Amino acid sequence: MSATHRVEFIGFLSHREASEARPGDGPLVDKAFLGACARAQEHAGFDRALIAYHSTAPDGLQVAAQAAQETRRLGLLVAHRPGVIAPTVAARQFATFDHFSDGRAAINIISGGDAAEQRRDGDFLDHDERYARTDEYLDVLKHAWRSREPFDFEGRYYRVKEHFAQVQPLQAHLPIYFSGSSPAALKVAGRHADVFMMWGEPLAGIAEQIAAVRAAAARHGRAGAVRFSLSVRPILGATEAEAWARAERVRDAVRTRLGSARPAGGMPQNTGSQRLLEFAARGEVLDSCLWTGITALTGASSGAAASTGIGGNSTALVGTPEQVADALVAYHRLGVDTFLVRGFDLLADALQYGSELLPRVRGKIPASIPAAALAPF
Repeated sequence: MSATHRVEFIGFLSHREASEARPGDGPLVDKAFLGACARAQEHAGFDRALIAYHSTAPDGLQVAAQAAQETRRLGLLVAHRPGVIAPTVAARQFATFDHFSDGRAAINIISGGDAAEQRRDGDFLDHDERYARTDEYLDVLKHAWRSREPFDFEGRYYRVKEHFAQVQPLQAHLPIYFSGSSPAALKVAGRHADVFMMWGEPLAGIAEQIAAVRAAAARHGRAGAVRFSLSVRPILGATEAEAWARAERVRDAVRTRLGSARPAGGMPQNTGSQRLLEFAARGEVLDSCLWTGITALTGASSGAAASTGIGGNSTALVGTPEQVADALVAYHRLGVDTFLVRGFDLLADALQYGSELLPRVRGKIPASIPAAALAPF
């Protein structure tokens, strides 16, 4: 592990050009767009790019493999849902991909927060059981990555006899990014997460989550081992007024895009979306420039993601590049060293972030942070 680690930026890759504010056009699997978007993010200075998971979407690991062929440096963070395939199979898939991508693979574990979405892939466990299963899943996954001899595993959800994988990750440690805000999720994060991913909440909410995860990690002898990531949707303008005018145009486009797909009333099932809605109810602008307008409009729901691209990651930082950079630095002071910044126009926004936002943030944040605060990378 390196003694120092600079701030990390994660982008977002999709199999087609679409977002909450933009209908998908062209083929569902658009190799040209994916390649352009991956190369743009590499050029813009992103460290990694996330490939999301949804039960109706093209396979994320294959999307990541295509993106790896289009780039040389960009890391690929692939969202993966435990329970869909056996952990031993997933271990071999990700280890193989790590070799073909020259050590650029990382995994984002998402246990799932919507029962209807889970059932589409044949998963009928309840919320807390899904996280209990994830705990076992990660035990088996990590054993498969590290074991030099056949091993057995006996658990409630998985039973393995004399498993041995010839292929293991090229990296000494394949980073595990973890998502989930419920008490059941925090327990698993404390045991397994290298990076805990959070949606864009106000500073007080992020401080609360960081404290909870650190406490959970300390119970497993991992105090200081978990890093923290924040996911936000920056909306930039040359002036503050221009940025807010652009935000209103985004809201109008999302409203049009939703149409009859606008989520019905009622709270979403996952805790992270519930938290975002609670914050949105407190005001449309929180802290210096955290905007909840899209959150309130969509209900912070992932239920319509298949047709509209809408998910819980809906809060935006609105302002000039300098204002948004200052807002990100405020999160860094709380312990966040990774930022997932995704726009409402994937390609154009990524290039803008690379020229106007990422350099500013890196210039404001010290080049290193204490090694004790870092996960293996």
